[in-house]
Amino acid sequence: MDPRRALPSVDRIMTRLTGLPHALLADAARDAIADARATIATGGDVDEEAVVRDAARRVEQQQGARLRPLVNATGVLLHTNLGRAPVGADALADAVRVGGSYSNLEFDLATGKRGSRDAHAGALLARACGAEAGLVVNNNAAAVLLSLAALARGRDVVVSRGELVEIGGGFRVPEIMAESGCRLVEVGTTNRTRLADYEGALGADVALLLKVHASNYRMIGFTETTPVAALAGLGPPVMVDAGSGLLDESTPWLSHRPEWLRDEPGVRQAIDGGAGIVTFSGDKLLGGPQAGIVVGRRDLVAAVARHPLARAVRADKITLTALQTVADAYLAGDATRLPLWRMATEPLTSLRDRAQAIAEATGNGKVVDTEAVAGGGSLPGLGIPSVGVALDDGDADDTAARLREHGVVARVADGMVVCDLRTVEPGDDATLITALRAASGRADE
Repeated sequence: MDPRRALPSVDRIMTRLTGLPHALLADAARDAIADARATIATGGDVDEEAVVRDAARRVEQQQGARLRPLVNATGVLLHTNLGRAPVGADALADAVRVGGSYSNLEFDLATGKRGSRDAHAGALLARACGAEAGLVVNNNAAAVLLSLAALARGRDVVVSRGELVEIGGGFRVPEIMAESGCRLVEVGTTNRTRLADYEGALGADVALLLKVHASNYRMIGFTETTPVAALAGLGPPVMVDAGSGLLDESTPWLSHRPEWLRDEPGVRQAIDGGAGIVTFSGDKLLGGPQAGIVVGRRDLVAAVARHPLARAVRADKITLTALQTVADAYLAGDATRLPLWRMATEPLTSLRDRAQAIAEATGNGKVVDTEAVAGGGSLPGLGIPSVGVALDDGDADDTAARLREHGVVARVADGMVVCDLRTVEPGDDATLITALRAASGRADE
């Protein structure tokens, strides 16, 4: 008899699989049977239990690939691969409350007529940074593209050569400008662009003067840039891509301005300097969900909102509700409600106490001084003093892989696995202890 006829059916295998929707379990069973048939065809021997194990392995792989929470022990606050800024419990609760119901997203309760979705989070964020108006789209790349398309399509946009940066996975300023339909006019040099350079490029066809925050690299030495306030006196509106989204460089929501923020420009300062429009990310130093925020002069923001692309990149009710709560924290003067700022400003003494408790609980970890970073393309070269727990009792890469199996992402440094507590919420310390014990073979001790 052909041994392939003895292979179990899809339904038979599925009775022994759990953890995924029926259709995905069926796919895993079919793929396992197909591989078993191929093995038999080449002379191999496969029994029913081997097919079931293969199907179960496929189910486990699919489960592991699904979106799920992780403990970020890398020390990178805005880790792009791990979702950048975590969203706070208050914002999530409000998003669930509004998202799980009908809402006044585009409905004016006072008049009973159609309203604007820009009247919610966009208006509050504008208020928080001193702008006249604001609107929210799905990310900062969309905010930049939309603003350029609305305000400068078919016209000239003047940019310093030192600000033609590439950010993230291929976001290049010249290419975004080309997609928006505007014409790039480069001025100055890589390291020095003076006011006279911009003045020399002025003409009747200049729609905007664009400044781009070089958030993911730092230039030192003989450098010179022209501030927004100087550009604002030249005539054309100044557009600023503030990228990282620090609302106010004086950080009035904190007890003091952290040293690691010393060179980071604020959105409020760009507005106060005369910028007509400013764009920035929602999930970086703002500490909210993924979004792109456009703030500035009322007429310019209105022009951006009217552009046909605005509908294609607009934010949904869940994002807008979460951002509304984030804006409230800034307006209340206490952004430590937001996980990003709470983690970024936790005192070293507190981190050290937690690290000592974790090291004692794991039995073989040791407390080490570390340096966290902002990440997410923000504040390159500037570290944040921190404390972590290190394991050096085996192959570091293998230990890090075992930690990932337990939902903990750490970093490897100097041959050791280091779990930086700057990016670990205190409520996750127990999870970290369990993972560390399992990764070092001490789970049953």
